[in-house]
Amino acid sequence: MTTDEQAGQRGRDIVARDAEAVQATVRLVSLVTPADLAKPTPCDGWSVRDLLAHMTVQHDGFAAAAAGDGADLARWQPREAGADPAGEYAAAAGRVLAAFAADGALGRKFALPEISPVLRFPAAQAISFHFVDYVVHGWDVARSLGRDFELAPATLDAALAVARAVPDGEPRRRGLMPFAAGVPAAATAAVLDQIVALLGRRPGWPD
Repeated sequence: MTTDEQAGQRGRDIVARDAEAVQATVRLVSLVTPADLAKPTPCDGWSVRDLLAHMTVQHDGFAAAAAGDGADLARWQPREAGADPAGEYAAAAGRVLAAFAADGALGRKFALPEISPVLRFPAAQAISFHFVDYVVHGWDVARSLGRDFELAPATLDAALAVARAVPDGEPRRRGLMPFAAGVPAAATAAVLDQIVALLGRRPGWPD
């Protein structure tokens, strides 16, 4: 297999892993009731309603980026949720999965202005950011609802590799990156707990 073929396979692999994670979040979000929307989440200061608004608009921002139109910050600004936040979320998830799977998407570079107003990211790398974000946000929603968030072991291992590559340190402590600074996790912690700890969540939340 040539280098280009290997890169193409890596891209297809991350699209598939991302789709698995996103589809799992759609199933989970479908269980959210109106009474759940005011519940707190592991994201400081955010209710379930706030978290769903963020997750919904991020799908649309990444879909725009996949189509070559992600530089406009307005595409990334959360909107007031309507009467059916779960339905709106599922629709946005469908849009981003279609955008990532579209012909030519893996050959593009993505504008992700919330990460950098200048840099353009290779598609596979950008989709890996989306992937690990929705593994973590799936866990956020699950913890808020008192439910489990289950993904295939190979998908969790892939997400752990991405989480380990996310730079930590002062920029995250100063709130200059999407994730808070990492927190300690036991060496024997489950893989999902390791992932969320690396990306600033307390695995035992709300304890």
